[in-house]
Amino acid sequence: MSHIQLCAPCGFALEAILSREIKELGFEVNKVEDGRVYFLSDESGIAKANIWLRTGERVLVKMGEFNATSFEELFEQTKSLPWHEWIPKEGSFPAAKASSVRSKLFSTSDIQAIVKKAVVESLKRKYDVNWFSESGASYPIHIFVFKDRVTLYLDSTGPALHKRGYREIGSAAPIRETLAAALVSLTPWKEGRLLADPFCGSGTIAIEAALKGLNIAPGLKRSFISEKWSRIPQKLWSRARLEAEAHIRASEDIYIQGYDIDEKVIKIARDNAKKAGVDKYIHFQQRDVRDFSSKDKYGFIVTNPPYGERLDDIKTVERLYTDMGKVFSSLDSWSFYILTAYEGFERYFGRKADKKRKLYNGMMKTDFYQYFGPKPPKIGNGNH
Repeated sequence: MSHIQLCAPCGFALEAILSREIKELGFEVNKVEDGRVYFLSDESGIAKANIWLRTGERVLVKMGEFNATSFEELFEQTKSLPWHEWIPKEGSFPAAKASSVRSKLFSTSDIQAIVKKAVVESLKRKYDVNWFSESGASYPIHIFVFKDRVTLYLDSTGPALHKRGYREIGSAAPIRETLAAALVSLTPWKEGRLLADPFCGSGTIAIEAALKGLNIAPGLKRSFISEKWSRIPQKLWSRARLEAEAHIRASEDIYIQGYDIDEKVIKIARDNAKKAGVDKYIHFQQRDVRDFSSKDKYGFIVTNPPYGERLDDIKTVERLYTDMGKVFSSLDSWSFYILTAYEGFERYFGRKADKKRKLYNGMMKTDFYQYFGPKPPKIGNGNH
């Protein structure tokens, strides 16, 4: 086993949440930068991180980092890296993804072509061959250039980590699973307290809450590209999955509700929850937010209501937020966590948030408005 530098990219503003999650898995975080958390592990950690990470987008193996202001420098430095330590003679190694920001080398297609050529030359020298069939396992290369600093990675994940496998089809403008998991992580919700999403759409927030509450690893039911890598023995994947299964909590104390005005998406939400294996913990029902009520105390609302992206929707959204404020005001012991891109939210909701956090839903800048309710008394928690 060896010391491997891994990198988990994430949505902007989620770095602190992802960093905490990585530390809780027992890894050593050694660098955090915009949209990326670096940590040290060994081969078994690649399996564990892919299976467990809730808020990261993928697990990348860092191959090297250097300055390059010319294609010649890019070629020579790339060629000198130990690609043979990971990529076998029959391995496939596409230059799958490249980005360049504020750098002299800005053409991503040229950057990809040069890196591919350099890796071919490096492997030719090691394997003493002139041609590669690339018929084996895939080792996608990711290239990140920022201010002339090049970082090269191998992608161990394949389809991004937010693709848990439970959401085959979704409603319009769904929230990504990784962001939904982050929203739940930003609340103090735990078992024994009700969590409700009155705009549940295809059920993503409710499902991610259930997975977290039951300590189900989000990647448990899916496969990863590096399961075919010769450097990571199959037994490490089997062990990581068995450990993840052993960590699932059997709880009768998880209370989650999802509501939406659209009956069609409620059916999708139920199907998604079933695929995720958490359907018995979530009650989904068609209901307008204006009809929301609960006898429970100390509950949580975590939701991503409509934003009104089109101008003709703005008035409707403002009315909706006003009505939400009225309905939620009767839930005097509850806490509310509301994600929206509409900047006038507090004015229409009728209350200033206790805390506001900037987050990104895809490329859209949003705010996460947090309203803290009272804590339940120590003896019994006042609900259920």
